Order: sequence, then C-alpha cells, then structure tokens
Amino acid sequence: MNEQTVQQPASGLARPEVLTPEERLARLPLRDDLRGQHPYGAPQLDVPIMLNVNENTYGVPADVQDAIAEAVREAVAGLNRYPDREFTELREALAEYLGHGLSAEQLWAANGSNEVLQQLLQAFGGPGRSALGFPPTYSMYPLLAAGTGTAYLKGMRADDYALDAESAARQVRELAPNLVFLCSPNNPTGTALGLDVVDAVYEAGEASQAIVIVDEAYAEFAQLGTESALTLLPGRPRLVVTRTMSKAFALAGARLGYLAAAPEVIDALRLVRLPYHLSAVTQATALAALRHRASLMSEVEEIKHQRDRIVKELSRLGLKPAASDSNFVFFTGLRDPRRIWRGLLDAGILVRDVGIPGSLRVTAGTELETSAFLTRLEELLAVES
Repeated sequence: MNEQTVQQPASGLARPEVLTPEERLARLPLRDDLRGQHPYGAPQLDVPIMLNVNENTYGVPADVQDAIAEAVREAVAGLNRYPDREFTELREALAEYLGHGLSAEQLWAANGSNEVLQQLLQAFGGPGRSALGFPPTYSMYPLLAAGTGTAYLKGMRADDYALDAESAARQVRELAPNLVFLCSPNNPTGTALGLDVVDAVYEAGEASQAIVIVDEAYAEFAQLGTESALTLLPGRPRLVVTRTMSKAFALAGARLGYLAAAPEVIDALRLVRLPYHLSAVTQATALAALRHRASLMSEVEEIKHQRDRIVKELSRLGLKPAASDSNFVFFTGLRDPRRIWRGLLDAGILVRDVGIPGSLRVTAGTELETSAFLTRLEELLAVES
C-alpha cells in the first residue's frame, strides 16, 4: 500500500501521521457525489496473451501502419497550428464509411467513444437529470454519469440478461430518464438488441424527451443479418448511435470514437466540447485507417471466426456461452470462476472477471491465442470433474 507520512504542525505532542491513499483523498474538498466512487480499471498485466479488454489482437496491418506513419509525418509539419476544429474531412470520411445516406453534418467524433458519451451527458444530463442503463452492461455508463453530476438509474433485464421491447419501454415510461443507454452488442454479454427494442424505447421516451443512445462499439463484428440502429435515425432527432475505431480498426491506442445523429445533436455537442479537442495527429491517423479499411476488415472476419470457434468449444466443454455479435464471448456455468481466472493467468492468459457469478468473458484472439486459451481452460475444467 502506498502510505505517506504527514508531518503534523510543530508542537510538543506532534507525531508523524501515516495515511493511506484513501485517507489522503478524503482530506481533499472532493465533490460529495464522488466520495466512495472507484475509477474504471481493468487489470493491465504484462502477460503473453491479453484477452481481457476486447482489443483487436491482430494489430494494425503493415500497409495501414505505413499509411498512418506517412499521414502523421505530413501532419507534424503543421503542429505549430491548431487543428481543424470541425475536423471536416474526417466527418466526411466517417459519413462515407457508415453509409445509410448520412451526411458529414450528422457525424461527430472525440477522443474515444467514452468522450463522445461524456459530451452527450454534458449536453443533455447534469444535476437534476438522470440517465438509465440496463445492467449488466458497460461499466463506464455510471462512472460517466457520476462525473457529469447525472443521476444513474439501473434498469432490469431478464434472468438470462436479455432485454425485450415491452420491458424496456415500460421502464423508460416509469423512470422518465433524460438519457437512455442501450448497449448493442451489449458488454459484457455480447448480444445485440433487436431494433424493436430501440424503437420501443425511443417512443416511450417521448414524454421525458429522452436522448436514446445506442452504443454500437462492436457493430462490425455482428452476425450476418443483425441490423444497425443507424437505419432508425431518419425522423428520430433524439436517437444517437455511437461507434469506435478502437475495436474493428485496431486503434485502441489512438482514441477515436464517433457518433451519428441529427444535425441539431451535433450543434448541442459543440456547446460542451473543448476547443480543438481532436488533435491533428488523431485526425490524420483516423483518416489513414479509413482509407485502408479493406485490410482491417479482413482481420475482422478472422476475429469473428475465432469468436465462433470459442462459442462452439465452450459448448462442447459443457459451459454456456452467450450468442455473440461482438469480438468477445461471455460464458457461464463455472463452479469457481476465480480459480479458472487465476489458472489461466498462471499460464500467461488474461481474461476478464466481470463480477457476475459463475461467469467470465474472453476476447477472441488470434488462432494461436484462442487455442492456448481453450487448451488451458479444458485442463482447468478437468480438475473440477
């Protein structure tokens, strides 16, 4: 523990005082609603096989690396100037990538989809307002809400973690939130929502004028036939669809998230964004990746193959994997998930314990990484039988 000795004011009775980090934090005039909160934190351990935070384990292809390096080199020549505040070229490229008749005026980007979500909460949430999520879901939603002074409401799912249109709409009507988070594919379960759920929630939010956010961070990994909420945008000015370049584009380290919505939503975000919030280097990196997306999308297909392989093998081992539209697999049926997690870690394989009884989550890795995970898991399960 990182303890620190604090010297008391000089006096005959003064003695050094040893404080923990928590005690030192408690002495600061922190906002009351942040006291007792814990920061987001997935383990960052130096292990050979990291399958815990849903990164693209295939990395950036060589041709895309070269294109990004050249684009950044060109951008460096102008780093003495502020970047394009409206990142116009990037918004045009994102609109072209998404299709669905979207225009650049309907696109917005920031430093990761978390910042996009934060800006939405800054514009439409805040003190006296609320945001509704449906746990288990993305763990950043309540943290982002807390950071913006927005009350976070926890909705309910079925016992199998599904969310149907009738239940979701009823909860929206009853709780009357100002924002609703719909994660699809959901994290940590990996399952996509039907568009009927999105439509029902949007209609139910009419009374409270709720901004409905469909978080599609893993959309590129969806099963064939799974539709995007982008198809619902026309005529729905309170609907927002968020995406990221961290997953399918293998740019988790570059931090580029974006959204599609009505132009007036974009105007609202301009009121809360920081000036020049997207650096010239970030814009150049994202543009280069978009221009060379064919190479990146070929990796997506291989990741989907490994994901489906995991689902098949976990079922063979007697576990219960959820149907996945993402680049990870959530599975239940473990007697002692902590023992399994530790046994995998001891073999140099890091997966995610999401805190749900009897379950773990694993990112689909390369063929070799996936094989190592499955082999070690089978060995660990054999000890239980």
